[in-house]
Amino acid sequence: MSVIKPEIDDLLEQTEHNPFLLCSVASKRACDINNMLRGQHLRVTAIQDVDDITTVVSGQDTTSIAMDEIANGTLGYVQEDFDEAIKDTNTKIGE
Repeated sequence: MSVIKPEIDDLLEQTEHNPFLLCSVASKRACDINNMLRGQHLRVTAIQDVDDITTVVSGQDTTSIAMDEIANGTLGYVQEDFDEAIKDTNTKIGE
């Protein structure tokens, strides 16, 4: 799978050309979207047997939705919060 739309350059531009930041923001948002949609549709699954309610409801997978939000500027991040979240995660194995 590759990112074609939106273009990867546009996505990286929104995240300081940091691929790790892009992946972090997109995956967090995709999880949030998935949890929200699943939470709203628990009653539906009791009535219907649907394997992937997210795709059925939105027509897109959650990662595509998150990438679109990043590209069009509706999804952002707070640099200080990001820096704090990854603080001390870049340590050598065995330290």
